[in-house]
Amino acid sequence: MGMWVSLDALWEIPAEKRIFGAVLLFSWTVYLWETFLAQRQRRIYKTTTHVPPELGQIMDSETFEKSRLYQLDKSTFSFWSGLYSEIEGTLILLFGGIPYLWRLSGRFCGYAGFGPEYEITQSLVFLLLATLFSALTGLPWSLYNTFVIEEKHGFNQQTLGFFMKDAIKKFVVTQCILLPVSSLLLYIIKIGGDYFFIYAWLFTLVVSLVLVTIYADYIAPLFDKFTPLPEGKLKEDIEVMAKSIDFPLTKVYVVEGSKRSSHSNAYFYGFFKNKRIVLFDTLLEEYSVLNKDIQEDSGMEPRNEEEGNSEEIKAKVKNKKQGCKNEEVLAVLGHELGHWKLGHTVKNIIISQMNSFLCFFLFAVLIGRKELFAAFGFYDSQPTLIGLLIIFQFIFSPYNEVLSFCLTVLSRRFEFQADAFAKKLGKAKDLYSALIKLNKDNLGFPVSDWLFSMWHYSHPPLLERLQALKSMKQH
Repeated sequence: MGMWVSLDALWEIPAEKRIFGAVLLFSWTVYLWETFLAQRQRRIYKTTTHVPPELGQIMDSETFEKSRLYQLDKSTFSFWSGLYSEIEGTLILLFGGIPYLWRLSGRFCGYAGFGPEYEITQSLVFLLLATLFSALTGLPWSLYNTFVIEEKHGFNQQTLGFFMKDAIKKFVVTQCILLPVSSLLLYIIKIGGDYFFIYAWLFTLVVSLVLVTIYADYIAPLFDKFTPLPEGKLKEDIEVMAKSIDFPLTKVYVVEGSKRSSHSNAYFYGFFKNKRIVLFDTLLEEYSVLNKDIQEDSGMEPRNEEEGNSEEIKAKVKNKKQGCKNEEVLAVLGHELGHWKLGHTVKNIIISQMNSFLCFFLFAVLIGRKELFAAFGFYDSQPTLIGLLIIFQFIFSPYNEVLSFCLTVLSRRFEFQADAFAKKLGKAKDLYSALIKLNKDNLGFPVSDWLFSMWHYSHPPLLERLQALKSMKQH
């Protein structure tokens, strides 16, 4: 009986207050869940101080301890940055930060001679102020992560000047894309009539395809240097492998990622018959600038064998070398090309666009609900941009959490399939050794809490991938 009374009392609360309370409750529930998972994984970092027997053949104790301490530091940083982010978001909602910023942007527009009827202009000012606020509040955390944690563990390659210049450049480029796209989207929603959600979805589809197409050619080079992979055996072998699976390769680039970080990566991009492969220089043992630095620090002149360097020093340099041998690079690419050949890229695009269409459709259903706007402090107006923010970021948050988990599960499945594809190309052995090297270079910790990894890992844990590859090599 008491429960029914409390439920009746609950429904007597105005709808906007119920919505606001539900948003805050869900946000903190997700945060506490994430914190619970992180603490489970942190316990693994703290208690697993020796290399487990099953890892004895693939990881030495020194690397294991380095990776443990690195992940422990990252875990501590993640806890405090996550707590700050959650408190900041809560305070913004409780003290009306969103309507305040909207009114402030209206005042700025008024100074420039634009009245309330210029809603799109005010929306762009709001976006500019919001992203500027986000960039400034996130800057100390980014600085600490780069120059304390990444620096401490040997990954950071940036100077403070480079970092700040890079941050400003990213902000400017983001605004150059965000503001025009947002203004066109808001215009389409306003003039689209009853079926505006279809036109809005089509517009975002076109924008996403254009951005994917131009990113590596026109946007990424603003931040990193891209050079064609020099002629040689590696390039020839990549071209042969691409041809063997009918991958329409046109160019292979090496990106100078080492000026930013010693983490490594590889990817491909492009549509239809115009695809390119990008390799980070840190992935390539032959090209990594970091390996040259190691040789110089060791007092070696690797180009001159008559210098009489001791075998001990040579071995030391070899063990410290970053990146993969050519055969291992080919195995990594075999895995990446497997994603293309098996249709993973297309499937991800289809899933993304189906989700986007559903979200715009639901947005069209909900945009007329005044109580949604009132819940966040908008009693007299219902700006379209604010409606997008409220519905996509807050109302859809439970759905987004479920979708994110499902995509994580699907991603792990795709990774196993891509590994199996590399095996079919005869690359199982080299991929096996490449995964070990990449884990070592990136100080990945190979022991995971099952619940943490199930919720978060888009790639299977290292041991699971190695065991799968081992069984592949045996058959």
